[in-house]
Amino acid sequence: MEASRSSIGGFFSLGTVSRVPSSQGQEQELSKQKVCQELTQLKAGVDRLCRPCPWDWTFFRGHCYFFSKSQRNWNDSVTACQEMRAQLVVIKSAEEQNFLLQTFKNKGSTWMGLSDLNEEATWHWVDGSPLSPSLTYWNEGEPNNVGEEDCAEITDSGWNDAKCDAEKFWVCKTSSSSCPNT
Repeated sequence: MEASRSSIGGFFSLGTVSRVPSSQGQEQELSKQKVCQELTQLKAGVDRLCRPCPWDWTFFRGHCYFFSKSQRNWNDSVTACQEMRAQLVVIKSAEEQNFLLQTFKNKGSTWMGLSDLNEEATWHWVDGSPLSPSLTYWNEGEPNNVGEEDCAEITDSGWNDAKCDAEKFWVCKTSSSSCPNT
């Protein structure tokens, strides 16, 4: 009998022990459900936030800019921007030029959407517009077309023409989204 009681006692003891984790498990499950519900509500709230630019883009004066973390040649940079429904940056103002210089200062040479690939010494932006003589930031002595330099880069000090097959950082630009009034 003693052995039976001990077994039964052990059984009840195990049963009691097994009920405690079961109770804790139910509490944990309820807690998980509550956290999941709160996360779902939070995600819905974040999704409703109006952002003029995607999360990894930078907003400046009605446009969104994507600054690459990898390097590509000029043509691949053009394609990368197109795949993001944007274009290699077309600079339209002195303020935009200064914004770009400050944003990737000390990053190194960066492709912009300017080339003379169609006609030597006739510079056009990727959107087809000609380079305005009043809005150029060429470094002294540039563009110099040394060794078939047909694509434009931005450097810490200004613009330079470079060989299009060189690997450089790149920056895309697109219009920002407008937020509806709520």
